Amino acid sequence: MAQKIPATVVTGFLGAGKTTLIRHLLENANGRRIALIINEFGDLGVDGEILKGCGIEGCADGDVIELSNGCICCTVAEDFVPAIQKLIDRADPPDHVVIETSGLALPQPLVRAFNWPDIRTRVTVDGVVTVVDGPAVAAGRFAANEDAVNLQRAADDNLDHETPLSELFEDQLACADLVVVNKADLLGAATAGTVEQIRGQVRAGVAVLETRLGAVDPKVLLGLGIGAESDEAARREIHHHHDDDAADGDAHSHGHDEFESHIVELPEITDPDALLAAVRAAAERHDILRIKGFAAVRGRPMRLVLQGVGPRIETYYDRAFAPHEPRATRLVVIGEHGLDATAIRDTLAGAAG
Repeated sequence: MAQKIPATVVTGFLGAGKTTLIRHLLENANGRRIALIINEFGDLGVDGEILKGCGIEGCADGDVIELSNGCICCTVAEDFVPAIQKLIDRADPPDHVVIETSGLALPQPLVRAFNWPDIRTRVTVDGVVTVVDGPAVAAGRFAANEDAVNLQRAADDNLDHETPLSELFEDQLACADLVVVNKADLLGAATAGTVEQIRGQVRAGVAVLETRLGAVDPKVLLGLGIGAESDEAARREIHHHHDDDAADGDAHSHGHDEFESHIVELPEITDPDALLAAVRAAAERHDILRIKGFAAVRGRPMRLVLQGVGPRIETYYDRAFAPHEPRATRLVVIGEHGLDATAIRDTLAGAAG
């Protein structure tokens, strides 16, 4: 019998650092062929685009499958199963599959999906990795910006669970085989207490690691050999028991009109610091919850990635622009209904030119 392809599920709230962790994994894969299934909310698939365009050896565009505008745990049959089948049916199947869930996903339904007849003999859950925003937990929260996480909830047409964030956090920890406490460099004196708090919430034997910028050795992340799909009872949801076979209908009782998103397109910018200042100003004036995207900086061959959750904004250069690729700036802005898209664009446009 052919050996099963291992798969790793990476879960955690919006802004915890899942994409950063996966990028570090790809950069240090040492020839291992890793395919990705990325599930995120938003009109502009930033997380998938960051990883698609990474330019990392062994990670081609065809190795990344994006499932946008949906909660993967609520659309297992429609989205996830066909995506995993597409990867394992290739003539050159990957050595490992990494699945990044959206910030509101419960990992348990994904684990159960690996027992579906079409895939259970060909792929196995090597392990479930839960990424935690260390400073947020230390401050008594579950994400850097809980409003932004709730935004995901309200704007997701496929979400059929409305678990409170505290309970969703506990369910993500309950499924973990490894917990990564990210942004540990920002914790200071709270580090030990935060780690111990999380250790008290996970199953016996689950490792809890501290890291910064998602830098975890692939030897730690991959090759856990858990076979989580055969150990469902130990990782059941504490609070929310998900009906994987539920049909669409009245399950979606939450509203979708409270939030909205816009894409702002600008030409090249001359000063990245001016763009950051403009983004902060726009976020403050217009209650922007989430902003992310890419910018072209005049005189720089590399693309600038920008990601902001509330007042926290991170930037870095990820790769060179391709010869056919327009040197432009595209940002997706997410906030409550009634965003003044024109005013926000005018504020951001002040940094271009």
